[in-house]
Amino acid sequence: MPAPTDKPRNAAARKADKELLFKAVTCSLIGLVILLAPYVARSDSVRELMAQATLVGWFALVLGIGFGVLYGVRRAQAGRHQP
Repeated sequence: MPAPTDKPRNAAARKADKELLFKAVTCSLIGLVILLAPYVARSDSVRELMAQATLVGWFALVLGIGFGVLYGVRRAQAGRHQP
Protein backbone atom coordinates (compact mmCIF):
# COMPACT_ATOMS: atom_id res chain seq x y z
CA MET A 1 0.00 0.00 0.00
CA PRO A 2 1.54 3.36 -0.99
CA ALA A 3 2.19 6.00 1.65
CA PRO A 4 -0.26 8.90 1.64
CA THR A 5 1.09 12.12 0.23
CA ASP A 6 1.09 15.49 1.99
CA LYS A 7 -0.60 17.28 -0.92
CA PRO A 8 -4.13 17.37 0.58
CA ARG A 9 -2.75 18.73 3.84
CA ASN A 10 -0.65 21.32 2.00
CA ALA A 11 -3.66 22.35 -0.07
CA ALA A 12 -5.71 22.74 3.11
CA ALA A 13 -2.93 24.77 4.72
CA ARG A 14 -2.68 27.06 1.69
CA LYS A 15 -6.45 27.56 1.73
CA ALA A 16 -6.35 28.40 5.44
CA ASP A 17 -3.52 30.89 4.80
CA LYS A 18 -5.49 32.57 2.01
CA GLU A 19 -8.55 32.85 4.25
CA LEU A 20 -6.42 34.35 7.02
CA LEU A 21 -4.99 36.91 4.61
CA PHE A 22 -8.52 37.75 3.42
CA LYS A 23 -9.62 38.28 7.04
CA ALA A 24 -6.59 40.47 7.70
CA VAL A 25 -7.23 42.72 4.70
CA THR A 26 -10.98 42.90 5.31
CA CYS A 27 -10.72 43.77 9.01
CA SER A 28 -8.01 46.34 8.35
CA LEU A 29 -10.04 48.02 5.63
CA ILE A 30 -13.16 48.10 7.81
CA GLY A 31 -11.16 49.62 10.64
CA LEU A 32 -9.61 52.26 8.40
CA VAL A 33 -12.97 53.19 6.88
CA ILE A 34 -14.54 53.60 10.31
CA LEU A 35 -11.62 55.65 11.60
CA LEU A 36 -11.41 57.91 8.55
CA ALA A 37 -15.17 58.35 8.03
CA PRO A 38 -15.60 61.31 10.43
CA TYR A 39 -13.05 63.30 8.41
CA VAL A 40 -14.66 62.52 5.05
CA ALA A 41 -18.38 62.57 5.89
CA ARG A 42 -20.30 65.60 4.66
CA SER A 43 -23.30 65.28 6.95
CA ASP A 44 -22.91 66.39 10.56
CA SER A 45 -25.08 63.53 11.83
CA VAL A 46 -23.00 60.93 9.97
CA ARG A 47 -19.79 62.59 11.17
CA GLU A 48 -21.01 62.46 14.77
CA LEU A 49 -22.17 58.86 14.45
CA MET A 50 -18.86 57.68 12.99
CA ALA A 51 -16.90 59.61 15.61
CA GLN A 52 -18.70 57.59 18.28
CA ALA A 53 -17.61 54.35 16.59
CA THR A 54 -13.86 54.96 16.89
CA LEU A 55 -13.46 52.16 19.43
CA VAL A 56 -14.95 49.71 16.93
CA GLY A 57 -12.65 51.05 14.23
CA TRP A 58 -9.54 50.62 16.36
CA PHE A 59 -10.64 47.10 17.34
CA ALA A 60 -11.14 46.10 13.69
CA LEU A 61 -7.80 47.64 12.69
CA VAL A 62 -5.87 45.89 15.49
CA LEU A 63 -7.65 42.61 14.73
CA GLY A 64 -6.74 42.92 11.06
CA ILE A 65 -3.10 43.65 11.91
CA GLY A 66 -3.09 40.65 14.23
CA PHE A 67 -4.43 38.42 11.48
CA GLY A 68 -1.75 39.81 9.16
CA VAL A 69 1.01 39.04 11.64
CA LEU A 70 -0.34 35.51 12.10
CA TYR A 71 -0.41 35.08 8.31
CA GLY A 72 3.22 36.22 8.11
CA VAL A 73 4.28 33.82 10.87
CA ARG A 74 2.52 30.90 9.17
CA ARG A 75 4.13 31.72 5.82
CA ALA A 76 7.56 32.02 7.43
CA GLN A 77 7.16 28.65 9.14
CA ALA A 78 5.94 27.03 5.93
CA GLY A 79 8.91 28.42 4.02
CA ARG A 80 11.33 27.18 6.65
CA HIS A 81 9.97 23.61 6.54
CA GLN A 82 10.14 23.19 2.76
CA PRO A 83 13.36 21.70 1.33
